[in-house]
Amino acid sequence: MTFRHLRRTACSLLAALLLAAPALADPGRLIVLVATGTEMPISEFRAGELVGGIHKDLGEALAQQLGRRAQFLAMPRKRIAQTLEVGRADVLCMYMPEWLPGSFYWSSPFFPVTELLVSDRRWPRPLTVADVGGQQIATVLGYHYPELEHALGAEFVRADGPSNEINLRKLGLGRVRHAATLKALLDYRLKLGDRLEIHPPLHVKTYLTRCAVSEKSGVTLADVNAAIAGMHRDGVIHRIVSNYQ
Repeated sequence: MTFRHLRRTACSLLAALLLAAPALADPGRLIVLVATGTEMPISEFRAGELVGGIHKDLGEALAQQLGRRAQFLAMPRKRIAQTLEVGRADVLCMYMPEWLPGSFYWSSPFFPVTELLVSDRRWPRPLTVADVGGQQIATVLGYHYPELEHALGAEFVRADGPSNEINLRKLGLGRVRHAATLKALLDYRLKLGDRLEIHPPLHVKTYLTRCAVSEKSGVTLADVNAAIAGMHRDGVIHRIVSNYQ
């Protein structure tokens, strides 16, 4: 084995050990895990660091309620479950148990997410989700759309793109007739002045997301649920949502 191979092997082992090592216990901080690949208004990254968006606002508000300071750890979506499970982070928010395999504590449901189906106004308006069966729907690569899959079955025709923002651009350019998106993303793009000639969106589903709490965290589930109750009481969640509408 050459020196180069030995060095490469040593670096790989070090990276694995770092991933497996629990975060250092620090009662003054809350390590908030955030998946990269999300976009505004959910999150904004610069040089791999979270600098804005709902995730940042929510993490800072949660930390404040807990009497801690927020520290954000950005990871690719495929690595977030392992990162949280081994204790490198305390919490991961705006998720659902069915999205995240692994052993975690789950907070009470609290942060609203609404899924929409938007359609180009240059084509006839669909009155129900079933009306778009067999037609291409702009979707994000790697994301699941269980409500659309259930409603349309084999007639759910995906047109995968890298992000919701690009999918809405494709819709505006007439390259697709329909796009699956989140209300928060659509509201934000319209707030920025995007010119979208669309029908009134079809509501697909509204649900309350949760925070996954690492079983190795020094923060207890009871702590997190109490902090969430405090954010509700103080109107923090409503203000965060309203900031991006």
